[in-house]
Amino acid sequence: MEKEKKVSYPYAASTSDFVLALKDSESSTERKQKASKVAHVLTLIFTYLFLVVMGLIIIFPFYWMIITSLKNPVEIKAAVPTFFPTMGLHWENYSRAFEFLNFGTLLRNTLIVGILSTLGTLITTILAAYAFAKMNFKGKNVLFALMLGSMMIPGEMFVITNFISVSRLGWIGGEGNIGYFAAMIVPFWVSIFYIYLLRQNFKQIPNELYLAAKVDGKSDWSYLWKVMVPLAMPTLTTIFILKLMGAWNSYIWPQLILGSEKKELWLITNGLRETSFLGPGETDTGLKFGAQMAGTVIVTVPLLLLFIFFRKYIMRGVGRAGIKG
Repeated sequence: MEKEKKVSYPYAASTSDFVLALKDSESSTERKQKASKVAHVLTLIFTYLFLVVMGLIIIFPFYWMIITSLKNPVEIKAAVPTFFPTMGLHWENYSRAFEFLNFGTLLRNTLIVGILSTLGTLITTILAAYAFAKMNFKGKNVLFALMLGSMMIPGEMFVITNFISVSRLGWIGGEGNIGYFAAMIVPFWVSIFYIYLLRQNFKQIPNELYLAAKVDGKSDWSYLWKVMVPLAMPTLTTIFILKLMGAWNSYIWPQLILGSEKKELWLITNGLRETSFLGPGETDTGLKFGAQMAGTVIVTVPLLLLFIFFRKYIMRGVGRAGIKG
């Protein structure tokens, strides 16, 4: 019987070779994991560093406003600016702001314009959003598309037409104050963006509620105010806050309507822009800038508190605007 020939395989791998290959694979995987962790850590560092830098850039003007309102007039006029009041805290800048800014009158005018403008906007927004969301009439989609298209037009383009309209209505140029208030309030009772925001919220409300209300004998008017408005309250709260903040910050339109002839009707922003903080015979610009910064702080604090306490309602209202078309 022939002896069996031993066959050799020159390319066959031994067990030790497999073990080494497996160890190399594991070490390669570990290196990839370590590299991934390092990349993740570096990404977090750069991300937070970018956010911190941008946050400081945004916060710095507010910080500068506050410290300037507390500086001595000499320090305000210094050639080399200081980043902290080195000559003590001068709270008298705030008393000067109240004295020369006539803050009480400006606050009254701003509240009148802001509240009436906001309430009028809420009424027109609710009615228009309900019509576009739940009612059926010819040309609804075309009209809504045209309204949305008007948002592409810069707001400055409407200043001329609005001014001509309020002039022809006789609201400005007269002796009474009611017309001037109407000119500052009525042209801004309609906001396409707020109508769109509330319409999207209304469209999320199921039609079954409308049918159930009809079975119970409710009219469309009753269904709107007793069912849809309470359900859309977060969005309405957002609209109320944003509109009131916009009216509080408005400057160009009141300045155009009132000019320098109707200073008794100026809003807070117009009063802050006024440079006559100095008393008779005073020429110290440091006093003026200190009072201006103090007045700006007084005006900014209510808006800041409003956002801090109602920020969750703003976020919730915008988030509930929905994606349903």
